[in-house]
Amino acid sequence: MQRAYHQYSLQPDDLQKNIFLNNLYNTNETLFFKLISEHMEEMIPIIYTPTAGLAIQHYSKEFRTPRGVYIAYPDQDHVDEILDNLNSQDIDLIVLTDSEQILGIGDQGANGIGISVAKIIIYTLCAGIDPRRMLPVMIDVGTNNTELLQDPFYIGWRHSRIRGADYGRFVEKVIGSIKRKFPEVFLQWEDFGKEKARDNLNYYQDKICTFNDDIQGTGAVAMSALLNASQLTRTPLSDHRVVIFGAGTAGCGIADRMAEWMVKDGLKPHEARLRFWLMDSQGLVIEDRKNLDYFKSPYARSRDEIQAWDVDDKPISLLDVVRNVKPTILIGTSAVYGAFNEEVVRTMAAACKHPIIFPLSNPPSRAEATPEDVLHWTDGKGLIATGSTHPDVSWDGKSIPITQCNNALIFPGLGLGVICSRAKRMTSGMIDAAVVELSSSVELQDDHLTRLLPEVSRLQEVSKKIASAVVKQALSDGVAGVHHKKDCHKLVEENIWKPNYVPYQIKEFEASK
Repeated sequence: MQRAYHQYSLQPDDLQKNIFLNNLYNTNETLFFKLISEHMEEMIPIIYTPTAGLAIQHYSKEFRTPRGVYIAYPDQDHVDEILDNLNSQDIDLIVLTDSEQILGIGDQGANGIGISVAKIIIYTLCAGIDPRRMLPVMIDVGTNNTELLQDPFYIGWRHSRIRGADYGRFVEKVIGSIKRKFPEVFLQWEDFGKEKARDNLNYYQDKICTFNDDIQGTGAVAMSALLNASQLTRTPLSDHRVVIFGAGTAGCGIADRMAEWMVKDGLKPHEARLRFWLMDSQGLVIEDRKNLDYFKSPYARSRDEIQAWDVDDKPISLLDVVRNVKPTILIGTSAVYGAFNEEVVRTMAAACKHPIIFPLSNPPSRAEATPEDVLHWTDGKGLIATGSTHPDVSWDGKSIPITQCNNALIFPGLGLGVICSRAKRMTSGMIDAAVVELSSSVELQDDHLTRLLPEVSRLQEVSKKIASAVVKQALSDGVAGVHHKKDCHKLVEENIWKPNYVPYQIKEFEASK
């Protein structure tokens, strides 16, 4: 392990470090996981976000060894045959992508298998799920990325993306084959386009135990941080005014989770939705917009409301929204660098004692603001969470920890809980149990300069607690496939895989004739 770390340290940049680690993954899986587990804070940003995005962009050129399963559209009549080639019949978890919308870098075609592989790695590192019982799957339905289509090294199917009914039938064939071969598998959807992400989740959530990390995972981890931020500001969540800049898969996922929580706090559903103002590439989401996405429509504002506003620009700008709404929470999932500029942040801070500002877009080159700027523009009063890791910031003689809203804080423990409980379905209660456990895993200080979520170094400890809470909730919701008398914590511990070398045993066998 020490030798491997020395070799890793000699790599000239983050991309080469990522390539080194993946080569190690392909040659010595046990050493790979042991090495990263000893250097979690340093290496998770290399093997996962934000460096994983860069590695995916270079995937075809740096391709060395295939990992996972590729199912291309032209092979749609051979899906069963493809899955039958797997050595293992015991797969507990599949991470499935079509790579249409990888956060921050968009359509990456077959290169997107890299995001499924990275998620599998995080499941093992953070929750101890046996790597041999998980499977990354890429469904290659083509790509609209012209650079990839023209790249002679591109490994994927050279065709524009399949749409409509053809796409739906292909996905149904893939899911049908997966269900037949692995009837108890937990299926995670990853980095699908915003409409397909919603459609697939809605259609299959009652047919298979499934979860969309971009919608539900992002919403859950942000929800945990927001619960703690609300506690620090001594403002009930249902009293906040929320502006979300970037009304795509992640942004609407956060809004949905927050709205559900506000209903639990006593608001009626329509009252909860009125606490949100969503913005996308066309500006503020308004009711009379043509071709409004169905998942945005519950949050659309009325034209009458907007007509009473004092605005400088048409279409309405983020600054206009902040000036008129006077939000207490501002969340960025737009991948528009610098969108939360000085005027926007100062305008918000002028009407709010402790503004909650989460520039969540990855990588850092796409973040809506930097923590240093937000602290400066709010005179050190802002409560901040980012999408990428960020060092502590010095302000007024104090070192202020910057919270990372990393989905790795929640999906590994959630997945481990599903596997331990053999859950038949993912319930809202199971996700809420994970949210509560994550938010309670940090001890809040009696000021606004505290960490809202735990450090990456505590991921393994936190994931185990989340898994136990999820098992309990699955049993309570009646969806667990096991009925046991064991303590949930012991059940979770019994399912933890550890990166240890195991002794070889000499076995007698009869040579085949």
